[in-house]
Amino acid sequence: MMLIPTHHFRDIERKPEYLQPEKCVPPPHPSPVGTMWFIRDGCGIACAVVTWFLVLYAEFVVLFVMLIPSRDYVYSIINGIMFNLLAFLALASHCRAMLTDPGAVPKGNATKEFIESLQLKPGQVVYKCPKCCSIKPDRAHHCSVCKRCIRKMDHHCPWVNNCVGENNQKYFVLFTMYIALISLHALIMVGFHFLHCFEEDWTKCSSFSPPTTVILLILLCFEGLLFLIFTSVMFGTQVHSICTDETGIERLKRKHQPREHTGSWKSVKETFGGDFSLNWFNPFSGPRHPKPLSDGDWVRQVASLSDTENTETTEEQSEQRKDEDSVEVIDE
Repeated sequence: MMLIPTHHFRDIERKPEYLQPEKCVPPPHPSPVGTMWFIRDGCGIACAVVTWFLVLYAEFVVLFVMLIPSRDYVYSIINGIMFNLLAFLALASHCRAMLTDPGAVPKGNATKEFIESLQLKPGQVVYKCPKCCSIKPDRAHHCSVCKRCIRKMDHHCPWVNNCVGENNQKYFVLFTMYIALISLHALIMVGFHFLHCFEEDWTKCSSFSPPTTVILLILLCFEGLLFLIFTSVMFGTQVHSICTDETGIERLKRKHQPREHTGSWKSVKETFGGDFSLNWFNPFSGPRHPKPLSDGDWVRQVASLSDTENTETTEEQSEQRKDEDSVEVIDE
């Protein structure tokens, strides 16, 4: 058997200093089930805090400016329950999206011993990430913020301080959907409140002074409109990605690396956790748990050495970086 480098920049076996093998220690034991995942990124933490603050601000205005002072108790109770339920589901979805492992590849498993244990056959290659020293399975991409390779990574979202990947895409979709719903609900209530206050005395519309009431409502209206547009677009984009089984990164690379797509309904069921039910909308119900990675999942098959070289070239052109290494084993 002989090791053939497919690209001179990716010859980590012949140039081990490129990958700093002293950092490629055997991966640690898997964390216990239920271990919390949290990314220590200042920008992401700040965005997550701002998200909660804006939701709580909307909660304050809806309750203490519009609903509690209202004389229509049935209107206040119905809208209060509906808005609080949607807000609770939105924040719960945000927490699950932020604190769930998005599908991180085991760190530091790109060791010589592990590669040899895969027993690569002619025409097989493995891709290694020099940034986190991991072997990358198919459809995994490295996140510079999380500093890990993530399976089926769509993008890194600072608003949830996490990557959107295989294990938490459902929670991110629910988060965008519930934020869009409470934004729309808040805008409708603001419209009705303005109409009601124009018909009656402003001093009877709220426990706050008229100027303060107007300022609070305008700010809520601006916030609701902004978040409604933003989250609606994100929700539509994510649903499209799930139905086409194509992540955002894969869409950008589609011209250089075309791939076959699985059935849309199968992808939807895998993301939301089985056949259609109310659990699809439940942030406390997880997606269908992915199968543990086997030895075959680390290996990719190519038809010939020339195909491997073409794959390396197009990948380098599309990503415009030299951060992936491939090793091919052929018979001598």
